[in-house]
Amino acid sequence: MISPVHWKVVVDCADPHRQAAFWAEALGYTVEDHSVLIEQLLTAGRITPDLLTEVDGRRAWRTLAAVRHPEDPHDPTSDTGLGRRLLFQQVPEPKTVKNRLHLDLHPGPDARDAAVARLGGLGATVLRHVQEPGTDHVVMADPEGNEFCVQ
Repeated sequence: MISPVHWKVVVDCADPHRQAAFWAEALGYTVEDHSVLIEQLLTAGRITPDLLTEVDGRRAWRTLAAVRHPEDPHDPTSDTGLGRRLLFQQVPEPKTVKNRLHLDLHPGPDARDAAVARLGGLGATVLRHVQEPGTDHVVMADPEGNEFCVQ
């Protein structure tokens, strides 16, 4: 038997920092701050400034951003989450078809409508309301059109 494997969900996108900001608010997660690691790598000459951008006054990876659960462990040097984590990576092509993998958010039946309204205020859109035997949920899209469900 193998040891359990650490994993993260990686989302291809056009604007990783916008996606990270949206999903951090949507999930109550923390946007990772890699600026300390970036400064160490720049000082050591291991990376060049063309790989970077500035977000909220701090250096950040130009094509990557991540969010992590605030209660999960993280590396204090890099701020990289070691538990539940979403990594957003910039890709050149736009989203063209339905997601093959998506997130389901579970605020609970009494909180669902408020969650849908809050997510709409953050930039998500309602695609449809699904009422079928065994399920009653709302399908939404994040600011780049990636689908997710609110149950």
